[in-house]
Amino acid sequence: MGGSFEPPLRVQRCVEPGEGKVWALIIDLRSDTVTRPTSVMRQAMAVAEVGDDVYGEDPTVRQLEQRAADLAGKEAGLFVPSGTMGNLVAAMTHLHPGDELFAEAEAHILYYEQGGCARLAGAMPHPIRGQAGRFSGADLRREVRPADLHFPRPGLVAIENTHNRSGGEVWTEAETNDVLTAAHELGLATHLDGARLFNAATALGVSAAQLASGFDSVSICLSKGLGAPVGSVLCGSRDFIGRARRNRKVVGGGMRQAGVLAAAGLAALSDGVAGLADDHRHAAQLAEGLAALPGLQVAAVRERTNMVMVDVDAPAGLWVAQLKAADVLVNAVSPHRLRLVTHLDVSGPDVEKTLTVFAKLAEEATRWS
Repeated sequence: MGGSFEPPLRVQRCVEPGEGKVWALIIDLRSDTVTRPTSVMRQAMAVAEVGDDVYGEDPTVRQLEQRAADLAGKEAGLFVPSGTMGNLVAAMTHLHPGDELFAEAEAHILYYEQGGCARLAGAMPHPIRGQAGRFSGADLRREVRPADLHFPRPGLVAIENTHNRSGGEVWTEAETNDVLTAAHELGLATHLDGARLFNAATALGVSAAQLASGFDSVSICLSKGLGAPVGSVLCGSRDFIGRARRNRKVVGGGMRQAGVLAAAGLAALSDGVAGLADDHRHAAQLAEGLAALPGLQVAAVRERTNMVMVDVDAPAGLWVAQLKAADVLVNAVSPHRLRLVTHLDVSGPDVEKTLTVFAKLAEEATRWS
């Protein structure tokens, strides 16, 4: 086949078919997972040096794993296809079947992963009801029961930073250290679900390694704010990662010439972190503009990252449909709450257009049945 193909960097919709086609850009604010690989990522993938990763022979995967581990302040890393698998493999490695896994009640590991830790790791989930996705060391101490043959053994506490269900809320170093201190006193292993850890680090002006310090393991997602098409890296001690590698294999995460994917992850770690500040600025602009519109209530956060939660009077599903008709995609996360997520494919003009669309719909929403 002759010629070359350059995929579009943005999703478009044809609004006027025919010879003189007119296209409208789709503004996709459903998640930061919807980004298209950058030209730098595509080039890196095209020329990546590869080998069979299950045999430990893929040099690009090895480079990515060590780079992610260094950024997290850990000894070693393990490339996995998704953040969900990273959390699952961490739980399988830390816990014995029947052990308790403590996490905030709406943390991703409990809320969005189909109970995988219970189904596949054999863990007993123990939700802790927090505030804005956070809980304290005192909360953890209250939830851990004394040793008794009737009770499951307490095994692991997991923290999600940033916290998805709370609109990208950030845990500070002091807050995580408070929980870590309690966990260590109680003999618990500790895991950081750092799917958006670099967003938290950017918001607080600290390094990812500072926020991951003290945790036995940390999972970093490459395919959210950093923009890679696939993958996460689970990081920890060399011994932990050695054991985790076996668990990755048993859940089907052993990949072959995965350096093609790892190359994009390396580019994301190199180039993607710097762009997160722009994502946060765009989210703040959205939050300010939406808060000024009638019938909309923007959920407050201490540190704005790349998410905006908006409460609406009319059914959220109706808002989603009306916004989609105007080429703006958002998610409904509850019957009357919308979530908007900024990312590297969202520009300043996209934010302005989104606010214009919301303003028009806000005037109409009072008439929606």
